[in-house]
Amino acid sequence: MPRTGLPPSLIATLPGHYYTDRTIFALEQARIFETSWFCAVRSADLPAPGTFETVQIGRESVLISRGRDGKLNAFLNVCRHRGARLCTEESGSVKRSFQCPYHAWTYGLDGKLIAAPNLTGMPDIDRTEYGLTRLHLREYLGYAWVCLADDPPSFETTVMADINGRLGGPDEIAAYNIDELALGRRIEYDVKANWKQIIENFMECYHCATIHPELTEVLPEFADGYAAQYYVGHGAEFGEEVQGFTVDGSAGVERLPGVGEHQDRRYYAITVRPQVFVNLVPDHVIVHRMFPLAPDRTIVRCDWLYLPEVVESGKDLTRSVELFHRVNQQDFDACERCQLAMDSRSYAKGGVLVPSEHHIGEFHDWVKARLA
Repeated sequence: MPRTGLPPSLIATLPGHYYTDRTIFALEQARIFETSWFCAVRSADLPAPGTFETVQIGRESVLISRGRDGKLNAFLNVCRHRGARLCTEESGSVKRSFQCPYHAWTYGLDGKLIAAPNLTGMPDIDRTEYGLTRLHLREYLGYAWVCLADDPPSFETTVMADINGRLGGPDEIAAYNIDELALGRRIEYDVKANWKQIIENFMECYHCATIHPELTEVLPEFADGYAAQYYVGHGAEFGEEVQGFTVDGSAGVERLPGVGEHQDRRYYAITVRPQVFVNLVPDHVIVHRMFPLAPDRTIVRCDWLYLPEVVESGKDLTRSVELFHRVNQQDFDACERCQLAMDSRSYAKGGVLVPSEHHIGEFHDWVKARLA
């Protein structure tokens, strides 16, 4: 039941046990992560047929690989014979097939069962039906998005709607040509906090003046506590003396060619439910992918993307990467600090959101609706 008796300026948060309870986390895995489009891997990380990655989506291990036809495929990482985990490595490459190390059932890159001991003596086995369990996969913004649901939700009214709704239209994200950018740096963070803590933190800037000195130097309006996500189409403007989105405000690299004048010298933050953040600045893009592993543990993989010629030139990207790396560290420290108190009796009924955080209440409503 919603809390009553709060002043009009405040609205209630989720109760503390929503961040620690294993039953609730299991429901989130089943009803959110296993039914939504999940941003799993960067397409360019699987460049050739046979290259693969395994990722955890909800309760399932998922195998994503590039087929001989050049297309990406996603399968449950489970042998159809006795249920052994097919691939235990996080990434790798095979020549022509995946073979289960238990009984040597072997699957082609398209998931079809192609060999097994004594298989010729079992002519009634349909090799497609007993192939790997295929999952829905969609490539967008240079990433492979996977959905475990038998009947996936519309990609356009979920993932694309979150992005277009934040920016005010599809042309805004298209200007950055994200799928043509190259990986300049990747950092993985092991955060001892619930995934919702991380989303809530990213969505608001009430904390920015307190814990983000470098960010508020570059984006002075953030010191006032209103996040760029609060307004449709709004990008936070660089400070007058700031030359680029770098840790010291110095110039970055060359501007992305599709970025318009109205997007220059501005930062846009986008939350794509349930586990992606997209950050747009004139000369690069930063993408966060969250992998919730436990009620109090989330892996976050953060990619810094630049023009291919910038990456190939070997230009020093340290000052560019360092700004958001510090922001990440500051944010994740804050999330971990909150996580420590979620089981406190002081937070049993939750906390409160001030007016500049009210949009987080919409996220809480979304979570509760998915779990109902």
